[in-house]
Amino acid sequence: MIVTGLEPAGKGREKVFLDGNAAFVLYGGELSRYGIREDAEVSEELYERILKEVLLKRAQARSLYILKSMDKTEAQMRQKLKEGTYPEKVIEEVIGWLYGFHYLDDRRYAENYVSQKKSSKSRKQMMLDLERRGISKTLAEEVLESEEEEDEMALIRQWMEKKHIDPGTKDPKERQKMWQFLARKGFRSEDIRRAFQVENEWQ
Repeated sequence: MIVTGLEPAGKGREKVFLDGNAAFVLYGGELSRYGIREDAEVSEELYERILKEVLLKRAQARSLYILKSMDKTEAQMRQKLKEGTYPEKVIEEVIGWLYGFHYLDDRRYAENYVSQKKSSKSRKQMMLDLERRGISKTLAEEVLESEEEEDEMALIRQWMEKKHIDPGTKDPKERQKMWQFLARKGFRSEDIRRAFQVENEWQ
C-alpha cells in the first residue's frame, strides 16, 4: 500500500490516504513513529501494527466516550466510528468487544425506548423510530409484542385533551382536522374511527 495523501483532520491529526482511499487518522508524532509520509510504502505488517497498537485502543476509548452520555444501537455506533475514519476491521473488533461487556445491546436499547415512549407514541411511530435507529424490524416487533400493549384509545384521548380537541364536534372541518392530526401521529384509521364512535356515544 502507498500513502497517496495526508489531509489535516484538526487537533494535530492527519487523515492518511492509502492507495487513494481514506484509511485512518493519526497524530503528528504517530506519523513520524511509523514513517507515514506521502509516497511512502505501508506494508501489511506495518498496517496491522498501527491497527493493533494505536487505532484499536483509540476506537475502544472513543466508543466508551460515545456511550457515556447516551445508549446507542449497533448501527449508530458503527456510524460514529466510521465518521472517525476507523478501518472496518477495527470497527468490527470494537463492536464485538462492546457486546462482550454488554456495553452495546440492541434489545436493551429497544426495550428502554419502548418503555419510555409507549405512553406518548403509537406503536407505528415507535416501530419507525426504532428502525431509523438501526434496530431490525424483527427485533423491534419482538420487543413491541413482549411489552404489554398500551391502549391506543387512551393515547388518542390524551392527544385530544392536549390539543383541546372536542371529540364530539359535529363540524366536518374540525373532525377532518382532528383525524389528519391523529393519522400523522401514526394512529390507525380503525382506532381513530373507534375513538369518534365511543366519544359520540358519551354525548
